[in-house]
Amino acid sequence: MSSTIFLSGDEQECNADIIIKNSYIITMDKSLSEFETGSIVIKDGKIAAIGDNEDIEKRYRAIEIIDGTNKLVMPGLINTHTHAAMTMFRGYADDINLQEWLYDHIFPVEQKFVNAENVALGARLGIAEMLRGGTTTFNDMYYFVDEIAGVVDQTGIRAVLSKSLIDFPAPNSPTPGEGMDQLKKVIKKWNNHSRITIAVGAHSIYSCDPELIKDSKLIADKYSVPFNIHLAETRTEFNEIKKEYGLTPLAFLDSLGVLSNNVIAAHSVHLDPEDIKLMAKKGVRVAHNPQCNMKIVSGVAPIPQLMDSGVRVGIGTDGPASNNDLDMFEEIRTAAFIHKLTCGDPTVMDAQTVLKMATNGGAKVLGIEDQTGSLEVGKKADIIILDLEKPHAYPRYNIYSLIVYSLKSSDVETVIIDGEIVMKNRNFLTIKEDVLYSEIDSLASKISKHIKEFGILMNTNKNS
Repeated sequence: MSSTIFLSGDEQECNADIIIKNSYIITMDKSLSEFETGSIVIKDGKIAAIGDNEDIEKRYRAIEIIDGTNKLVMPGLINTHTHAAMTMFRGYADDINLQEWLYDHIFPVEQKFVNAENVALGARLGIAEMLRGGTTTFNDMYYFVDEIAGVVDQTGIRAVLSKSLIDFPAPNSPTPGEGMDQLKKVIKKWNNHSRITIAVGAHSIYSCDPELIKDSKLIADKYSVPFNIHLAETRTEFNEIKKEYGLTPLAFLDSLGVLSNNVIAAHSVHLDPEDIKLMAKKGVRVAHNPQCNMKIVSGVAPIPQLMDSGVRVGIGTDGPASNNDLDMFEEIRTAAFIHKLTCGDPTVMDAQTVLKMATNGGAKVLGIEDQTGSLEVGKKADIIILDLEKPHAYPRYNIYSLIVYSLKSSDVETVIIDGEIVMKNRNFLTIKEDVLYSEIDSLASKISKHIKEFGILMNTNKNS
C-alpha cells in the first residue's frame, strides 16, 4: 500500500468539491500505487489528495461526500480509436469483409444520412454508451466535428476529435480542400477547451491521395495536434500498397515524410519486422482494436512485439458499426486473451499490462498523459467508481485480474470527468435517455425505409 499524497499548498485544513472515501483505489501511476481503504479529494477539477482515509479526514472537508464502501475507484478508461456517431449504423451491415462493408454499404448510406443533426444524435448515443461503460476519454474520427464537439461539451466527456479527410466528396466536405479549410476553423474554435482537442484524420492510404496525406499532416504539425490514420488494417491493403508502391503501408507513409510522434496508426495489423523497428524509431503510436479486427477477419496485430520495441499502444473499440459496441471492458479482456492464444504463451499481455494500455497507456497515445490516465495529485479528476458487490467480483485475490478478467461495464456506477459528476448511481446527469432513444428509433426507421426502397441488404450473408 502507498503513502498519502497532498497537493502542494494544502498543508492546512481546506475545502474541496468532492471526497470519495472508504474505497479500494488503484491509481495506475508509475508505481501502481493502491489504497485498500482510501480516499480521493477533488478540487477545482483536479485531484488534490489521495491516500488513507484518516489522513484525508484530518485535512479536507467537501461539499459532496461519496461513500465508496465496497467500491473500486480507478482512472477512467481511454478509447484510443472510434467513430462514435456511427452508432446510427450499428447492425446495418455485418458479416462481410472490410472493403465490401465500406464501399458497398457504409460510404453509400453515409452520403444519404450523415448530416449535422444525425451526427450529433449518433455521437450522443455513442457517448452515453461509453460513459455507462467507464470510458472518460475517446479519440474519434468522423465528419461534422464541430457538431460532435458541441455534444462533447454538453455531455461532459473528454475527447480528441479528428475530422476525417478523404479523396472523394464526403458529408460536409465536397472536396478535400474544403475539408481542410473547415478543419482549421474548428481547431481554432475548440482547442482552448479544457476537455476537447480537435485533431487531424486522413482516412487511410487507399482512400487518400499522397498529397492529401502530406497536406493534412502539415496541419497537424502546425497546430501540434494528433494525426490519425487507419493503417495496415487488412492483408488486402498491405498487398495492394506493396504492389503499387513497392513498399509496406508504413514504409510508404515514411516515404511521404509523415511519420512522427504525433501519428496514431489505428489497427496496424499487418506489419513486418522492419515496420516495427521503424514505428519505434519514429515514435508512431498505435491504437489496437482487437474485436473489430476479429470480426472483419483483418488479423491480429503484433502488439507484444510492438510493446517490446517501445512503441506506445492503447486500446480502442473502433466504430459501433463494425464492432458493434463501445465497451472497453470487453475490449480489454479480448486484448489479453487473443495475444495469449496467438503467441501460445499464457504469460503474454498480463492483466496489469492490458489495464495500463487502457488507462495511462491510452493517455500516452493521445499525448495527454500529463492530464489524465492515472490518479495522481495535480491531474484532471477523470475517475470511475465500480460496484464490487456482485457475484463475479468475489473472491478478490488480485485486483488487476479481477478488473480485466471478471468485471464488466455494467459494474460502473459513477463517472467523474474534469472533476464533474456526469453519471451517478448509473443515472446520467447530462443526457436525457428517454429523449435520446426516441430520436434514435426515429432515425433508424428512416434508414430502414431507405434500405427497403433501394434494395440494400442488411446483415448481408452470402450463404443465405
